[in-house]
Amino acid sequence: MFEFINSFGFSTADWAISILCGLLIGAAKAGVSGTGMAIVPIMAMVFGGKPSTGIVLPMLIIADLFAVRYYNRHAEWKYVLKVMPWAIIGVFIALAIGHYVSDAIFKSALSLSVLVGITLMVWQDIRKSLIVPDGRWFAAVLGLAGGFATMIGNAAGPIMALYLLSMRIPKLVFIGTGAWFFLLINLFKVPLHIFVWKTITLKTLAFNIILAPAIISGVFIGIRIVKIIPEKPYRILVIGTTIVSSLLLF
Repeated sequence: MFEFINSFGFSTADWAISILCGLLIGAAKAGVSGTGMAIVPIMAMVFGGKPSTGIVLPMLIIADLFAVRYYNRHAEWKYVLKVMPWAIIGVFIALAIGHYVSDAIFKSALSLSVLVGITLMVWQDIRKSLIVPDGRWFAAVLGLAGGFATMIGNAAGPIMALYLLSMRIPKLVFIGTGAWFFLLINLFKVPLHIFVWKTITLKTLAFNIILAPAIISGVFIGIRIVKIIPEKPYRILVIGTTIVSSLLLF
């Protein structure tokens, strides 16, 4: 077993960082929204930009499966169906131009747009006059952005958080709806990573299996955290972690 682990050539620090990222992914998928976004820059530093996207994707899917299993009954499919077609288009756009777009430029633009959206939403909350945007165009814009972001760097978390927060849905509906969206879009991306970008291999999948216990532990930790946080503090937590995670993209 130890020989197999050593075959990856990772340092102790690399393994510690990877385990921490597994815990964060699990917690994020269980509803502690935004925490998983920290893994985007961290894993990119350890494995490189594009390779890290293929390494992280199966980790996300493992956590997605547990999140869907636990929060399935709370999902609102109308929100998933509004945004999913546009997200798929966004994925293909990213696939087509991914070789030419700088990760740094894209992530900076993504971060700025999310921060502007969060700022406007908080301002409207303070004034008690939040206006929910029209479902069609709002879902189209954020769906395209989310699909592009999730393919480029598994970084659609803040975008979906903004979309679902603007719907002002309860926290369990927020988590369940997001869980189904990300499970479906992440499964859709798998063959593209295998056959087009070639960022998922047997070796990366073996690495994912080693980290599975950390991911699953993170899921259960996240479930416990969500249970003890009331609705209003939960909304504040999501907004706060989304802001922090967006800043990490710069």
